[in-house]
This record gives sequence, C-alpha cells and structure tokens, in this order.
Amino acid sequence: MRTNRNWLWAGLLPVMLLVGCGGSKEEEEEKEKKDEESVSALGAVGALKEMANQAEELSKKGPVATVDFRSLKELLPADADGLARKEATGEKNGAAGFTVSTATGKYGNDDGSETIELSLIDGGGSAMMMGLAAWSMIEVDKETENGYEKTTKMGDNKAYEKYDNANKDGEIAVLVNKRFIVSAKGRGVSMDKIKAALEDVDLDKLADLK
Repeated sequence: MRTNRNWLWAGLLPVMLLVGCGGSKEEEEEKEKKDEESVSALGAVGALKEMANQAEELSKKGPVATVDFRSLKELLPADADGLARKEATGEKNGAAGFTVSTATGKYGNDDGSETIELSLIDGGGSAMMMGLAAWSMIEVDKETENGYEKTTKMGDNKAYEKYDNANKDGEIAVLVNKRFIVSAKGRGVSMDKIKAALEDVDLDKLADLK
C-alpha cells in the first residue's frame, strides 16, 4: 500500500497542472487569482481522495497482468485520418511491482508539416494509472484567445482534450475500462483530425483485451 501511496502523490502533480491557473500583476486581478487557486487546491484534494479510493479498490482486487504490447500494436491503425504511419513501436516495462505495456504509432505527411502520434497504454488497472489519468477525476473547462482545455467524454469513456489554435497542436486522451489510456497528439493539424485519428482505434476491442 506504501507503493500505491507514492504513485498517488506522484499523480497529484498532473492534477495541479490541470487545475492550476496563470496569474496577473494587476492588483484587481490578484484577488481573483487567489480565489481560483483556492478552488484549484480544493479540486486537487478532491481528486487525490478519489485516487486513494480507487487505489484501495484496485488493491483489493489484486494485481492484473498487463496485456502483451504486441496486442496493443495490432490496434494501431495503418493511417491516422489519412496520414501514413511512419513508425510503430511497443514495449513492456516494470518497476516497484507495477508493469506497463505501451504501443506507439507515429504518423505524418511527406514533408512532416502534419504529424500525429497515437499511444496505447495498459497499466493493468494499477494505482499508477490513476496518476496518469488524474484528469478523469476532475472537471476542467477553460477557454482563451489561443485555444481551450477541458475534460469531456468520448462515448462512455472519460476524456481530456486541449488545443492551441495559434500553433495548431493539441491532444486528446481517453480512459478505457479504467485501465487503458489512449492518446492522440497532433501538430500542424486541426482538433477534428486529431479526434478522427483516435477514433481509428477500436476502443471496444481494446476494452476486451486481457
């Protein structure tokens, strides 16, 4: 359980990064900043408690073997919404009693001006996955002149997405069956294209892997 706790504290960092807010030097905005930080802190604490509850539930079920990364690689599409696959890799790593299987596909056009990277991760439903998917336990909805960031849903799966309009880059991540994380990161492409690339992955088939 000590190891689980270490992963939970590690998971607090992405929670704080997600809910943290930028500041302003203007006096009249300082109070708003402090109020937002207070709300952010409460949100982080709530997320950490939820992570602890889920970690306890997972520990009762016992360890679950991660799937072979080759099975994950088979789910990588041949192209990402029209962008050809340039590379497909996979690996399985373990530390402190946890094992993670990962498959990654890299896609792009001929001149490299448009790229998308798809990643499929299986942590066997361990407490570590709760840290990697900390966004699945909080609510985020931000919008600026340059883009947005929010938690949402993709079908029945919890998801997180953000996009920068100026740089035309962004990402979307989905938590499947409380153990798999599927993410798509794009550069030089629209969010619609990034989402379409992720939708090329058969999430139902992924959820059934054991």
